[in-house]
Amino acid sequence: MTRRLPLLAAALILLPQAALAHPGHGDAAGFAHGFAHPLGGADHVLAMAAVGLLAALRGGRALVALPVAFLAMMAVGGALGAAGLALPAVETGIGLSLVAFGLAAALGAGLPLAALGLLVGLFAVFHGHAHGAEMPESVSGLAYGAGFVAASALLHAAGIGLGLAAGRLRAAAPVMGGAVALAGVALLAHLV
Repeated sequence: MTRRLPLLAAALILLPQAALAHPGHGDAAGFAHGFAHPLGGADHVLAMAAVGLLAALRGGRALVALPVAFLAMMAVGGALGAAGLALPAVETGIGLSLVAFGLAAALGAGLPLAALGLLVGLFAVFHGHAHGAEMPESVSGLAYGAGFVAASALLHAAGIGLGLAAGRLRAAAPVMGGAVALAGVALLAHLV
């Protein structure tokens, strides 16, 4: 079973990209629409999986603390976006989150847990704002929010699975972290 864990985690991360589950692809309302949203963009998938990777690399209390910090602050950002409150440079914040999370993973997540939690929580606000701002007016905000939190939690779990598998392969975590950071740089370059 432990040999299948990396394959399962990779499938959970890559499957949404094939499903084209981003809003606007067919009928969805409330929970289903919210669940589909984080799964439809590589930026969200990579960031949330990277949080799981960071949690696995740090271990111990981080396995729960980092995903919970992300989910809680993402919900705050989602509420701000749904309420129509502007947050400057949301896409830049999302791109920077990939760079920050990737570098933290590539360097072995050596920051203190409180610092990692602050880093994760800060950038989660940007991801949440993007989810909330893109919420269709025709869906229930509470159900939509529950959907995007549930999907995000699954992506964190997939990242934790990858991180635990990478822990057995010393070179894997820096490579995965570096790949996430490079994806963030590419996203930021696209914004310029």
